[in-house]
Amino acid sequence: MLNIAVMLNEKKERVIMGIDPGTAVMGYGIILEKGNKTELISMGVVKMTHLDDPFLKLQRIFEKTVVLIDQYKPDVLAIEAPFYGKNIQVLLKLGRAQGTAIAAALSRNISVTEYSPRKIKQSITGSGNATKEQVAAMLQRLLNFKETPEFLDATDGLAVALCHSFQKISTGGKSKTYSGWESFVTDNKTKVKGLAVKAKK
Repeated sequence: MLNIAVMLNEKKERVIMGIDPGTAVMGYGIILEKGNKTELISMGVVKMTHLDDPFLKLQRIFEKTVVLIDQYKPDVLAIEAPFYGKNIQVLLKLGRAQGTAIAAALSRNISVTEYSPRKIKQSITGSGNATKEQVAAMLQRLLNFKETPEFLDATDGLAVALCHSFQKISTGGKSKTYSGWESFVTDNKTKVKGLAVKAKK
């Protein structure tokens, strides 16, 4: 009976696509989970530096994300949340880029999970303050690849995908995603009630 369970577990496969959104360069990474093993499928960047029109950049993000989804058929999209810095304009641009990639995934009925930059770095290196170079070096060790990408945005996208994979492992496969606020409220009535009480005081 145990052998059957092990065999079934080994047959389970899941393709995860990770995206590091940007308006100049969008990084992506795609991995395959086979039971408890993880393999690198692809990683790369989508360049928009040659485009001056911000809306053409968003169009390219959407179209390229759809092409990648149709090519690799991921089961889920993991995406990095915009980092709040000093420049609010940069944050707004990143938010638009992220939203466009999310819309592309939703147009293909792919579920989306968002992770903060600190959470991603923590998952990969053990430190939420790790540099891009440290993240890239750890990914090379974890996924056994030697080539160094031209842009660190590619390894950043790959890091998002692996971060999502680690969440499944750490929670025993019981991670929960919500399609909206209503579904969250339905599953978390006690939490929401507690928040409502605090807000009234």
